[in-house]
Amino acid sequence: MLEYSVKGSMQHIFKEGVDATSMSEWSENETSFMARALEIAERGRTKVSPNPLVGCVLVKDGNIIAEGWHDHLGGLHAEQMAIHDAEERGISPNGSTAYVTLEPCNHFGRTPPCTEALMWAGIKEVVIAHEDPNPTVRGQGSQTLIDAGIHVRNGLCKKEAHEQMLPFMHWCEHRRPLVTVKLAQNLEGSVDDRSETSKRFTSEECLRHVHELRADVDAILVGANTVVRDDPQLTVRGINVKNQPLRIVIDPNGKCPPNAKFTQQQGDFLHLTTSFTSLESLLHMLADQNIQRLLVEGGPTTIQEFMKHGFVDEFYLVLSEESHSEPFFSGIDEQTLTKSGLEKLKTLNWGIEEVHYFRKI
Repeated sequence: MLEYSVKGSMQHIFKEGVDATSMSEWSENETSFMARALEIAERGRTKVSPNPLVGCVLVKDGNIIAEGWHDHLGGLHAEQMAIHDAEERGISPNGSTAYVTLEPCNHFGRTPPCTEALMWAGIKEVVIAHEDPNPTVRGQGSQTLIDAGIHVRNGLCKKEAHEQMLPFMHWCEHRRPLVTVKLAQNLEGSVDDRSETSKRFTSEECLRHVHELRADVDAILVGANTVVRDDPQLTVRGINVKNQPLRIVIDPNGKCPPNAKFTQQQGDFLHLTTSFTSLESLLHMLADQNIQRLLVEGGPTTIQEFMKHGFVDEFYLVLSEESHSEPFFSGIDEQTLTKSGLEKLKTLNWGIEEVHYFRKI
C-alpha cells in the first residue's frame, strides 16, 4: 500500500481556512481521500494549461492503492495515470473506487476518454469533486459511467476543487480569461519615484513570488507607458517553465521603441497598436486562444481601465515601506478596490512586503 498520511493531507487542504460545510454529508475517510486527490493535482501546476489541474486516487478496502494527476499536456490524465500506477504496483484496480477532482472526460482529445479507462479497469464507483463545465463534457462523463453500471457521486470538496481550477472554471463560464492584477506601491500609494531612473522598490523575496505568479498565468499585459518608463522583459525568470506567458503590450499611439525588451525575449508577444479596439474584444480574442488567466502588471492608467469596465477578477496589492521623493500616486487603495466590487480575502507576506489579496464578489 502507499505510504500516506490522512491527517497530513487534510492539513494541506485546510491550512488556508477552507470552508468545510460542503463536506458534512461525507465520511472523514472519504473527505481525506479527496483531499489527497486535490493535493497531488497541484503537481501539474504551471505545466497543464489550458487543461485544468486534476488529481485522482484509487481506493480499495479503505486504503489508497494508486494515485495519478495530470502532469503535462499530451500526457496521461489523472484517472489514466492512477490506473497505470496500480498496474505498475501489481495491484488490480478492479472493484476499487476512484476519487477524482473533476468529472472524467468522455471525448477524444490529446488522450482517449477517461470514462473508457475507468470502465476498462473495472472501477465500481467514481466520486467526483466538481462537474466539468466544458461544453465537450458537461455531464456526459458522469452519465456514461452511470450507463455502464458504475456508481457515481458528486460534490465532495467541490468548493476546494473549484478554487484550485478557478481559471479553467472562469474561462468555461464567461469565455474570457480570469484577470489578475498585481500592483506594487508604497504606503502612501506611490508606484514610482520620478526623481530617479526607473527601478524596483520591493525585496528580492517579493520578486520571487511575482515570478511564481507569472509562472501560473497564460499571458502578461502592460500598457505603453510602462514599457517606455521601465522597459520590462515580461517573462518568468528563476523558475523552470515549459513555455513563457504570452506578452501583451497595449500601445495605440505607437509609443514603444522598436527595440523594447519585450520584443527580444523567447516566446510570443502581442504588440497592440492601431489594431487595438477595446478591452472586451481583446479578452474574448484571448479566450479563443485558450488564454485562461491574464496577469495585468501595467501602471495605474491601464489597471484603472480594466477596473472601470469591471474586468478585474482578483487583485494583489503589494505594499512597500520605501519612501519616494517625487511620488507618482496610483489612485488605487483598499477603498477604491472595495468600491469596484472586490473583497479583501487575505493578507500575505512576500518577503518584507505585505500583500493584500482581493477577489471579485
